[in-house]
Amino acid sequence: MEENFNALRKYNFWNGNVPELGFVRKNYTDKIMDYTGNKLVKVLVGQRRAGKSYLLRQIAKQLIDDGVNPKNIFYANKEYLALDFVSDYKELENLLNFYKKELQPQGKIYLFIDEIQNIDGWERFVNSHSQDFSEKCEIFISGSNSKMLSGELATLLSGRYVNFEIFPFSFAEFAGISNKDLSKQTFIEYLESGGLPELFALPNEETRRNYVSAIKDTVLLRDIIQRQNIKDTKLLEDIFVYLVNNASNLVSVANIVNYFKSNNRKTTYDTVSNYIGFIEDTFLIHKAERYDIRGKDTISGNCKYYINDLSFKNLLYSGFGYGIGYKLENLVYLELRRAGFEVYVGAIKEKEVDFVALKGDRKIYIQTTYLLADEHTVQREYSPLEAIDDNYEKWVISLDDIHFPSRNGIQHKQVWNLSF
Repeated sequence: MEENFNALRKYNFWNGNVPELGFVRKNYTDKIMDYTGNKLVKVLVGQRRAGKSYLLRQIAKQLIDDGVNPKNIFYANKEYLALDFVSDYKELENLLNFYKKELQPQGKIYLFIDEIQNIDGWERFVNSHSQDFSEKCEIFISGSNSKMLSGELATLLSGRYVNFEIFPFSFAEFAGISNKDLSKQTFIEYLESGGLPELFALPNEETRRNYVSAIKDTVLLRDIIQRQNIKDTKLLEDIFVYLVNNASNLVSVANIVNYFKSNNRKTTYDTVSNYIGFIEDTFLIHKAERYDIRGKDTISGNCKYYINDLSFKNLLYSGFGYGIGYKLENLVYLELRRAGFEVYVGAIKEKEVDFVALKGDRKIYIQTTYLLADEHTVQREYSPLEAIDDNYEKWVISLDDIHFPSRNGIQHKQVWNLSF
């Protein structure tokens, strides 16, 4: 155990060591720090390589800056080879006990366990330490599967946790790490690249393409194929490619089945539906269901899918036809989700509204378009919003240089100046 434990020292803040922190994502750290100082388990979920590990270390550093002794911070990342020996919750408990014996921390201990879903029975470890009233302990965990909290842990903790979904860099973060202003030109660069944090340390497009391809392969293989015992691995990847290249378009499972059958690929509705669900669970894509604006309810059938990061499109499948307006819509969807909105695709009077965004008592109806280039485009984008007869906010978002005045209560927003 001593040899294994010593391998962890370089990843922790002990003895003046400061692990790599990356670009500080203040929006997330401030939000998460607001929930510290209690027994609530802080859970960070999101796609692999979206920045969860950096955020955990940034939170740990913030705690130290606020006066916590570095010896009271225990950080372990199950992705590191140094933790290969920790295969189940008992071995994690043994490691924690060895840490306590070696460093003898006084007072509250802060546990940071990264990619915890790779440890068998991790729920028992978290449940035990979060509920033991005699132990001064606060827990932060991360994982790369949306079903992490849908099973035993959610039942055991019963409201004693708080969940944070971590996305790749926002436009503001992209500008910050690139040292650029929040301008239209910078937004176009963001639109044509991606927001995965480690992309910004890579020297050229070929290296970035290989990096994004490796993430895609790792997620499909380790998080889906191996976990779900997928038989048709080629179909799984082809479905992912289809969803990337049809992001921002209305699709249905039946459409996808027919597409593959027309290309002489045998599959079934249930198989395609299951495979899409598995991809969603890894946060590579997000589903937006249709919403009947008059009936105020979701509509089964067609829906839209959005990519978690445009680097999958821009670096892996750029040869497929895909207009800039579709990319813009995808980015607006992600910005809404970052801001904490539930996002749906609106339907009213045979017309489509790109987004119905809900957050508490707030509701925003949103249309997105590349440019309001002529009267026909203006009519196309504004008329669905004009058909809505309630008094909630209504926006048209575009890349126009000109900021247009309000029209029938509908506000125009330039996409690089968005704030929610």
